[in-house]
Amino acid sequence: MQTDNTAILLIRCADREGLISAITAQLSRLGANILYLDQHVDREHAHFYMRVEWSLNDFSISLDDFRVIFLHEVANKYNLSWEIHERAKRERMAIFVSRYTHCYFDLLSRWKAGELPVDIPLVISNHEDLREETEGFGITFMHVPVSKKSRIEAAEEHLRLLSEHEIDFVVLARYMQIVHPRVIDNYTDAIINIHHSFLPSFPGAKPYHQAYERGVKIIGATAHYVTEELDAGPIIDQDVERVDHKFCVADFVRIGQDVERKVLSRAVQNHIDKKVISHNNRTVVFS
Repeated sequence: MQTDNTAILLIRCADREGLISAITAQLSRLGANILYLDQHVDREHAHFYMRVEWSLNDFSISLDDFRVIFLHEVANKYNLSWEIHERAKRERMAIFVSRYTHCYFDLLSRWKAGELPVDIPLVISNHEDLREETEGFGITFMHVPVSKKSRIEAAEEHLRLLSEHEIDFVVLARYMQIVHPRVIDNYTDAIINIHHSFLPSFPGAKPYHQAYERGVKIIGATAHYVTEELDAGPIIDQDVERVDHKFCVADFVRIGQDVERKVLSRAVQNHIDKKVISHNNRTVVFS
């Protein structure tokens, strides 16, 4: 359990000599007590990624001042793409859901138990089914119907609601609609989807029935950021469970939904903890 407030700095740039030294030396000069540091070099593409977290309890300057100093003395010199986050500032997460409840209630129970340190002010659904349960958690539930004719109007309403509730990121808890490009453009690398297979595999309806018919030996799930190309965004987390000929379709569904719950919750947790850097449709996920 995090006991003090920390700052998290995420960096990506072309790899070159002196990066780690320059970054850590700047933090040291400003009195930062570094708690965690991890870095990765993609040698194939000569790209550098870094996550560093330090305590703000005795940090000598404000984060606003740090941003100015770091920009002029390090970021500009090394042409860094970077962002900084303060852990104490809880992000605001919206959930989109349809009628499947396994991932949805798993997220809400983890949030209620304090495992997901976010605020959840808004749930949006294309059905009314989960209104009573959602409002029981003290969360605003908004029904936004979606059809082929109303996709643009629905997207505009989605954006209005997300803006009104000051949402930082969105989780699709088996939301059975395609997210409109207008929404995706406003939430780049900030919409997390759970897919019912170890991508790419078994697209379309009844994936577990397809898997059963093909006699698969593993069932998997994939959590990824949403892009305009359907189910092809940067992958955050994946997992599988082994199955065999003794399992029936109901077993496949039960096991598959359990994997979905685990994978989605891990992806959301990594996003909240700022352990994910997305670049060129791939991710670096720090431990």
